Amino acid sequence: MTGPQNFTLVIGATGTTGSRVAARLAAGGGRVKAAGRRATPVDGSLPVRFDWDDPTTFAGALDGVDRVYLIPPLGDPDPAAVMVPFLQQARAAGVRRAVLLSSSAIPGGGPAVGQVHQALPGLFDQWAVLRPSWFMQNFTGNHAHARTIRANGTIYTAAGEGRVGFVDADDIAAVAVHALTAPQAPNTDLVITGPQALSYGDIAAVLTQVTGRTVTHCPLAYEQMRDRLAAEIPAEFAALLAGMDHAIAAGAEDRTTDTVQRLTGRPPRTFRAFAEREMGRLRG
Repeated sequence: MTGPQNFTLVIGATGTTGSRVAARLAAGGGRVKAAGRRATPVDGSLPVRFDWDDPTTFAGALDGVDRVYLIPPLGDPDPAAVMVPFLQQARAAGVRRAVLLSSSAIPGGGPAVGQVHQALPGLFDQWAVLRPSWFMQNFTGNHAHARTIRANGTIYTAAGEGRVGFVDADDIAAVAVHALTAPQAPNTDLVITGPQALSYGDIAAVLTQVTGRTVTHCPLAYEQMRDRLAAEIPAEFAALLAGMDHAIAAGAEDRTTDTVQRLTGRPPRTFRAFAEREMGRLRG
């Protein structure tokens, strides 16, 4: 290894949370390696190439790094197969702290990234697993919900009237930066939500009020949602996501937590405030 171990490696540094984490760290004076399939600089960070599908990119990305923000490979039903060997390599290279982005719907030992969650405490003395609820950003940009809102004013889910503590990615990033930089690592998992649990019908009503365009929620059966998703993503991952919707319908995500307030010192953003901020994009 060359140089001092004082970089934070941010994997997925051009993504929804990774870009925000990299920018916040750099703005705070941190030395950041912004890792992605293309070496793309993010707000003063050092761009490095990193590809979960190409282990030859791992060593260069880890050089000089003592902590890492982990985004699992997108759509991979078994991310532990590549992530656990990477984390073993990271520990050997001098990484002391690892912060993993998971999901409120997946506990340690659960499917997919839940297996990485389970392995993390055995690999690092300093760690955290972020388990955010569904992102408010799912209704903007290129997410499936955003696309169908723009196309025909409809949100399709199998969540029924179930409620979710939707959370702004800015708040997730703020918690991530705390977990990466605080003198004492959390050494636990952190369920991150917004301040309110809302149904997709509630979301549609807020979007209608804020954008001036009628938005509705179209509830689907599990099988209908699974098949709809499978037209765009691998079937196994489509089934997992549709199953999460089904769990929402049964009340699995009907909760809020104080994580954002407790760790950042400020309340999480409401969905209405988020929608008003993003109104131009929502109007598409």
